Amino acid sequence: MQLSTTPYEERLTAPRSWWLVSVLVGVSMALILLPFGTLPMLGGLVGGTAVAAVMASSYGSLRIRVVGGSLVAGEAKIPVSALGDAEVLDAEEARAWRTHKADTRAFLLLRAYIPTALRVEVTDPQDPTPYLYLSTRRPVELAEAIAAARTAQDHS
Repeated sequence: MQLSTTPYEERLTAPRSWWLVSVLVGVSMALILLPFGTLPMLGGLVGGTAVAAVMASSYGSLRIRVVGGSLVAGEAKIPVSALGDAEVLDAEEARAWRTHKADTRAFLLLRAYIPTALRVEVTDPQDPTPYLYLSTRRPVELAEAIAAARTAQDHS
């Protein structure tokens, strides 16, 4: 049975400060091109800002969803039946799992500007991935959505 609604969806958008940086990149390009005249300077301002904004937008376009009995994190799609326990990670614990506790076989969906995360065990014996590390602003809600999807799948 497929779930008809999306119990959880989150877009890992870039912070507002990155948009200010995009404008500053455009100003920098304008200053670099200033010796060549007004038109190149304006082109640098518009072009530099646009390129930096597109990069910030694309980096922040990743989504995490629990839908149809699957966890979709970026380009990975894992059935919730292959997932085990979920551990909510505060900022300090998330940093530890990104650094000295990390396993090189794990699937990491990292966004440095998001301090909290969720670590989910992978129970599928065919999958060499020991766990998923997912940067998320709402780790408790994500853990609950995974558990609810697993329960709904078990009852179908």
